[in-house]
Amino acid sequence: MENASSRPRLADLILLLGRLLLSLIFLHEGWSLAADITATIDTFAKLGLSAPVALATIALQIGAGLSVATGLLSRLGALALALFCLATALLFHTNFESQNELLHFEKDLAIAGGMFVLVASGAGSISIDNLLRRRAGMPPWLRAALS
Repeated sequence: MENASSRPRLADLILLLGRLLLSLIFLHEGWSLAADITATIDTFAKLGLSAPVALATIALQIGAGLSVATGLLSRLGALALALFCLATALLFHTNFESQNELLHFEKDLAIAGGMFVLVASGAGSISIDNLLRRRAGMPPWLRAALS
């Protein structure tokens, strides 16, 4: 028989939904960039950025996006994406004369805010972090990273 403490709470279901929604934009963009890597590298070159930066961006978006979605080292993934959003806003979306650029600036700040909330709250009970944390014999440093 299942007891009440083993069932996910509403807050954990909401955290799961939030994690999935926050990660979706990064997973989609990362896969889109990877799908046409030649065009991606050309676009980055036009912005004055190298191919390794393009590849690192793809890896960050997919890797940290999966981290947030699955709840595996979710605080670290959320922190990486929050900082990425802040950098993107401040480096690429500061032409506030353009309504579109202002919208992208505000969107990046809002996503960063959501990611910082996730850094503070953690992934909740519906996460790989939670499953791993409950394993016996885990090294203290890994348990702390999952908390």
